[in-house]
Amino acid sequence: MNIIWLGHGSFRIETGDQVLLIDPWINGNPMMEGQDTAAAIAGATQILVTHGHFDHTQDIVEVSDRTGAPVSSIYELAQYLFSKGAKEGHAFNKGGQVRFGDVTVDMVPASHSSSIVEDGRGVYMGAEIGYVIRGNGKTLYFSGDTTVMADMGWIGDYYKPDIGILSAGGYYTMDMKLAAYAAKTYFNFKTVIPCHYRTFPALEQSAEKLASGLPGLDVIEPQVMEPIRL
Repeated sequence: MNIIWLGHGSFRIETGDQVLLIDPWINGNPMMEGQDTAAAIAGATQILVTHGHFDHTQDIVEVSDRTGAPVSSIYELAQYLFSKGAKEGHAFNKGGQVRFGDVTVDMVPASHSSSIVEDGRGVYMGAEIGYVIRGNGKTLYFSGDTTVMADMGWIGDYYKPDIGILSAGGYYTMDMKLAAYAAKTYFNFKTVIPCHYRTFPALEQSAEKLASGLPGLDVIEPQVMEPIRL
């Protein structure tokens, strides 16, 4: 499994016979400036979206059009993106599972908010969510934008993910200390990768507090467009 950070909450995950893009934010993402954006999305087979905020959906229709990759998300958001021209994938919901070739993706809860601004007002886009992705013998929990929540208890117990990609920048999501608490309270990860940080001054700029809160775990600070091979 190759995990490639595209900055902020955006990832490219290469696993099994799939190339999954999660919340690909290419245009205007400060962390993608000067990067090879064509390479970031090349060969994508599926696009997964966690919630409606602009830094997660702004480029979905364009990326779907450029790559031909279908888009899957929670029902309301998926239908909205389809209506805007995104290639249709799955409009499913929490507890649902979809299969893409050798890879399975389960939709799980998150605790955040989800809307898109249209004509100057916020439009509800269904609940915010995360994903559990299984491929290449690995189980990855992708938290999406969230704070700590009790649902992490059953997610950890039921899926037993060995890899966690956790939003941890604070202000809009849990911070590094809260992410460390969530990881050691609800999960038995081997590897933890923080995200949704370093993008803006309001967010945490280092994962030091996450690493210090998880002694003995492999906490990897991702670098944009540098593959993490697990």
